[in-house]
Amino acid sequence: MYDGWKIILGLIVFVVIVTLPFTMSVGKTYVEPKPSIDTPEIQKMEKKQCIEPKQYMREMHIKILYSWKDYATRQGKRIYIASDGKQYNISLQNTCMKCHSNKEKFCDECHNYVNVKPYCWDCHIEPKVGGLK
Repeated sequence: MYDGWKIILGLIVFVVIVTLPFTMSVGKTYVEPKPSIDTPEIQKMEKKQCIEPKQYMREMHIKILYSWKDYATRQGKRIYIASDGKQYNISLQNTCMKCHSNKEKFCDECHNYVNVKPYCWDCHIEPKVGGLK
């Protein structure tokens, strides 16, 4: 077997590539994000609740936003009826960001933690620190 070294070298390269994500994170500590909901609009609320329950929003907010995009741009629908029957305007900037005006401490906190780069702000105007002005 004259080319055995090529097979061994290939196996070593394969093992290094496969284990790289694990070895790169050795020694790093990850702190679970705690998004801040301390905004003036939320503090005014008697009952601090989003358009849907907290756990549902954590898991499904991107699906809600994608469906809102389709409803608003493709179907012309502008009203969202929540699970509790309340109606909300379909608007990232005027519904979501009205309460969650601290994008850096709310949105970015979790998105950076899970390393996702949503493209919301490719079309929408990114809110300035302290809310929309």
